[in-house]
Amino acid sequence: MTANGRAGTARKQIHLAAHFPGVNNTTVWSDPESGSQIDFSSFVHLARTAERAKFDFLFLAEGLRLREHAGEIYDLDVVGRPDTFTVLSALAAVTDRIGLTGTINSTFNEPYEVARQFASLDHLTEGRAAWNVVTSWDAFTGENFRRGGFLPESRRYARAKEFLATATELFDSWRGDEIVADRTSGRFLRDAEAGAFVHRGEEFDIEGRFDVPRSPQGRPVIFQAGDSEEGREFAASSADAIFSRHGTLEEGKAFYADVKRRLARYGRTPGQLLILPSATFVVADTDEEAAERAQEVRRRQVSGATALRHLEFVWNRDLSGYDPDGPLPEVDPVVGEHTMARGRAQVRMYRDPVATAREWRELAEANKWSIRELVIHTGNRQSFVGSPATVARALDEFVQADAADGFILVPHLVPGGLDVFADTVVPLLQERGVFRTEYEGTTLREHLGLAHPDTLPGPSAPPR
Repeated sequence: MTANGRAGTARKQIHLAAHFPGVNNTTVWSDPESGSQIDFSSFVHLARTAERAKFDFLFLAEGLRLREHAGEIYDLDVVGRPDTFTVLSALAAVTDRIGLTGTINSTFNEPYEVARQFASLDHLTEGRAAWNVVTSWDAFTGENFRRGGFLPESRRYARAKEFLATATELFDSWRGDEIVADRTSGRFLRDAEAGAFVHRGEEFDIEGRFDVPRSPQGRPVIFQAGDSEEGREFAASSADAIFSRHGTLEEGKAFYADVKRRLARYGRTPGQLLILPSATFVVADTDEEAAERAQEVRRRQVSGATALRHLEFVWNRDLSGYDPDGPLPEVDPVVGEHTMARGRAQVRMYRDPVATAREWRELAEANKWSIRELVIHTGNRQSFVGSPATVARALDEFVQADAADGFILVPHLVPGGLDVFADTVVPLLQERGVFRTEYEGTTLREHLGLAHPDTLPGPSAPPR
């Protein structure tokens, strides 16, 4: 039996989602075919393309503060994004079946407010809402909020766990059968205690009435994006799906097996948590043409200025005097808590900047790479490149090998970057029998093959 709990030779069905880019340097916003990152028509186009292709869901990331570099706004990537809930609520009116997933922060929000918003979105969409639960790790982001940077990084997952547990209590404060709305007797509720909740904890001490009746999914589908030890454990205990950034088959299989193995500690089965790596792609008529186009996309994503800024994420010193087409700096990074690149996730990726610098120098020397070439080769690379047949085969191989349950696809162009994938790759996956030709259910839980929470046993705590 595989890590996903399958017996025999049955082929896994692939889950696909569309990521609206723009909170990272994946987007090639300077391309003539690139459109607005803010105009609602861009969101509509991508959502409808994904729905036409029968994708499981559309995903919106979120940033709670503009990123800065050396005290100035970092404007080499897209800057700014409308509010997640506002966009998803608007998309609910122009889509019918695709799930709508939003990243909402657990560090600088409150459980009651977030639970109310997601329960409302689940009603508006008739059961298509999902919540990507994230934390904020830096005081820099916290400066936008009343509490500022009060929360040490070591406590962010503790707050996130209690935040999600509290929100779940609010969702579950309605069973779903309380409303009778009997016009004859004039009785609206059969249970006078509907929505009543009490939560006493270290992070939250609240008591009252939750005012949104139980939604079609009971609770939104829960996503989690952390790759740390704490993040993996959080996902195993509480999430329905976890994002992954492992790009190779072997790395993906190791991550997949590790996270699935943790589920038993919480009384859960492998099928109750999906592993969905984010993936970029370049599709063309032939493999050769796709490879050439992928190289051009990477060069557009990494200008000379971008390459120097990326190197400064690690070196934490001003490198503006260096030639991006020249060799790497011989000086070592400046190590310390204060970083030039405030609010950048990449800073957390390089826990040992001196060791990273040493590794990069060795790579650059061995391959005769300039600064820009190094960043092009070590940064965000296209995950799947080739003809439609090549890409479809590679996606299928990943999933059948238990390196993933599906993928969250990140196009490099907005709004039309998903079109070629939907029109050429999806039909081949359908021919292989590994992707739906029509939606079989109406809710996101049904798209993902996840049971309704009312049919599951209560969560169990891990052994002490």
